[in-house]
Amino acid sequence: MLRQEVEDGQASLANPQFRADVLAGLDRRPRAIPARWFYDRRGSELFEKITDLPEYYPTRSETAVLGAIGGELRERIGPGRAVVEFGSGSSTKTPLVLEAIEPSAYVPIDISGDFLRESSKALSTRFPNLLVLPFEADFTRPLALPRTIAAAPKLGFFPGSTIGNLIPHAAVDLLRAMRSSLGEGAMLLIGMDRIKSADVLVPAYDDAQGVTAAFNLNLLERINRELDGDIPVDAFRHRAIWNDDRARIEMHLEATRDVDFTVDGRKFSICAGETIHTENSHKYGPRDARILLRAGGWTPIQMWMDADEKFAVYLAEAQAERPAP
Repeated sequence: MLRQEVEDGQASLANPQFRADVLAGLDRRPRAIPARWFYDRRGSELFEKITDLPEYYPTRSETAVLGAIGGELRERIGPGRAVVEFGSGSSTKTPLVLEAIEPSAYVPIDISGDFLRESSKALSTRFPNLLVLPFEADFTRPLALPRTIAAAPKLGFFPGSTIGNLIPHAAVDLLRAMRSSLGEGAMLLIGMDRIKSADVLVPAYDDAQGVTAAFNLNLLERINRELDGDIPVDAFRHRAIWNDDRARIEMHLEATRDVDFTVDGRKFSICAGETIHTENSHKYGPRDARILLRAGGWTPIQMWMDADEKFAVYLAEAQAERPAP
């Protein structure tokens, strides 16, 4: 990913899609910027801190599940598959899967190039006999996977309930794109956060230490740095709310006063109380999750939950399409 670095007062070119998404998002009503742009280097580092927070249960819950099902994964998946991880981040859960199934290759995909290369190097050191092929890309878009793994059976790995960041029709589109990229006969191991009390959900996205707030506000810092913006970051605050009707946590940046600013030479005004919608995190019941997977072209074959039943991990397969019924 191209990044804009400021040196001696001069700015190089920013990612053109980042520019387009930000300008379009600030123009629309209600204002919204895609969550994938959280993940510059600073954003990736802050997210890793979030996963260690006491309020943020998803990482602990999913790690517990993956740690407990190694034998079942080995039996269900078998050795020799190429593991393709979508949005790999620091790949902290990945070793649990790699150790269980003895893959032929590992392809981590992430939009944050520096972070991707560092985590890939660490995994290569831990698994010296495993072919690791880091792939810097936006996994929400169609992908042509490395030719090296073209003939290998594949396992897609999509942990962290990242699928919940997408509105349902976009989630279905992504699952279908994954099926197309991985091919018929591929398998998908995917984490999905479950619906639960707002008393549990809201603190997970609005922690007492303010790390999630810093993660959200870092998006404005990135806009200022990479798109020649002058947004007064101190005029915004982080908000996390539970939208029960849509079964999702929403993250917003709310203006605490009227502000005028420019981004990439364009002028914008936001009134006090107005928000920029930055992220959704949809939660799924068991039936919802299965319907979503089937709509995306994947047949669920197994589901596991943690002891508190907060988080679910599904194994699905890209089976041959068959005519109705």
